[in-house]
Parts: sequence; C-alpha cells; structure tokens
Amino acid sequence: QGRVMTAIPLAEGGLERAAHRRLDDAWLDEAFANPDVLVLIMQDGKPLLDESGQRLLWLGAQAGALSPDATRIFLGEDRNGAPVFALGMPERFNLDASPIAGLGEFTDMRKAASVLGKIGAHAAATARSMFLWHERHQFCSNCGQPSDVAEAGWKRVCPSCNAEHFPRTDPVAIMLPVRGDKCLLGRGPGWPAGFYSCLAGFVEPGETAEMAAAREVFEEAGIQCRVSTARYLFAQPWPFPSSLMIGILIEADSEEITIDPKELQDARWVSREECQAILNGEHDEIYCPPTFAVAHHIMKAWAFEET
Repeated sequence: QGRVMTAIPLAEGGLERAAHRRLDDAWLDEAFANPDVLVLIMQDGKPLLDESGQRLLWLGAQAGALSPDATRIFLGEDRNGAPVFALGMPERFNLDASPIAGLGEFTDMRKAASVLGKIGAHAAATARSMFLWHERHQFCSNCGQPSDVAEAGWKRVCPSCNAEHFPRTDPVAIMLPVRGDKCLLGRGPGWPAGFYSCLAGFVEPGETAEMAAAREVFEEAGIQCRVSTARYLFAQPWPFPSSLMIGILIEADSEEITIDPKELQDARWVSREECQAILNGEHDEIYCPPTFAVAHHIMKAWAFEET
C-alpha cells in the first residue's frame, strides 16, 4: 500500500504477442517476408548484438537465408504493427563465414541483459527461453519419438502419438525476509566475495508462492516466517533457462540464523540504511545483484519505498 510500482527489466518490451496469428501459416510466411519485419537471431542462448555491443542487431527477411535449419519463432508485433521474429541458429552456423560477418557478435545473455533497452531485452529473453526449451524437448515425453515444431514455435507436436507439448516456465519464489528495520540477505556457495542477494527457491507442487517463500527461508536460514505476512511485489521472466521469479516480502519471527551450508555460505541481517548503501554501491563489504535482476528491485522496494 503506497508502494510505487517500477518497471521490471526483461518483463516489459512493448510487444503485442498476437497469439491469434500462430495458427495461420500463410500469414506467418507473408509476415516474415514483410519489408518491415524485425528478426533477431540467437545461437546457443546468445543474442546477436551489433558492433556497439549495446543493441540487438535487428535483421530483415534476408535472415531467413542464413540457415535452412534455423528454428523460427513468432514473437509478436511491435507498436507500429511490424511483425517480430526470432531465429535460433544451429550449432554448425558460422557467423564469421556468413553474409552478416563483421556486423556484430553473439553475446552472453547476462551481459546483453545489462545493456539492452526494453524491447531488445524482452525479445531476447523470450527467445532464449523458447529456444532452450526446443533444444531440450525435441523428443516426445509420452512415447519418446521426435516431435515437430508447431504454432509459430510455441508448441511441439508428436507425429507418432499426437501428444502436444508446450513451453514450461518454472515458478520461483524470490523473497526478502524482513524484521523491523532489518532485512536478511544471503550468499550461495561459490559466489564472488562480497556478493549478497535475496533468498530464492522453486515453488513445489501443492504450494503457493507465499508458502514456498516461508519454506525456503526456514530451509536455508533456519528462520520461521508466517505465510500470512507474505506480500507480493512483482514478477520477472528469467531466461536462465526459463523461470518466473515471483518477488515477495515476508516477515520473519526471529533473527537467529542457522544456515544450511548446502544452500548458503552465509546470511546476515542488514539495516535499511545499510541496504540503501548496498544498492548505491557505497557499502564497504557488500554488493548486490545488478539492476537487470529482480532481486535488486525487491531490495530497492523495501529500502527506499513504502511497502
């Protein structure tokens, strides 16, 4: 109540998904040949950025000639109604030997997410999740036979048993336990020195996100939280490989920490003032997730805004 909503990176991109177009193969082919079409290409989960390293290298219909084996996904339409597609290039595609050599390079998605604008980041994040799903689900989970891409890339169908398969998204509770004027931050084993973040964990079958938040805080840090105190903030699609991060604030019943060393290397309470310093890059010991990560915005919502 009184909290100012913020735009969450990767979640807003100005694209209309136009899902009603996915069943119209003739329209999709015509749209891909449209002079105004926008096409991003990706390989091994890495988007192609232009020479500046700051923007996607948007191509036109000529992108279809780069590889006959590319997987095509219709992402939707932009604000002007131009169709937007993504092409997943096969492993054997050689950028340096292609007609677009020298125009850009495939870039790690985490690095790209930190520099791309709203439209580019959202489109690339969506495409990455989809392409990685296709790579990992080429065979029918019902009968084991190869499945085919359908509905503009948003579905796979098994020609042997007619089973239909849809992209999966894994819900994750990512929470900031709070108690009075303090919040709990943790760091996982192997994380860089000084790096702390919110706690997080996958939502299990039969759970709500709020239940998962309370369970994970207890499992990882030994702190009881009441489910009834959980407050939803916002969510973020997270394409590593395909999760929905559900941001939650939750009240802790105590400050006594007992960490599970398999889950956390350390956890500590920090004051609101300390959290503000961490977010501003002014803390002597701790730094936090980058601004493209939802954990940064959960911390910010508590540290600077009324929640």
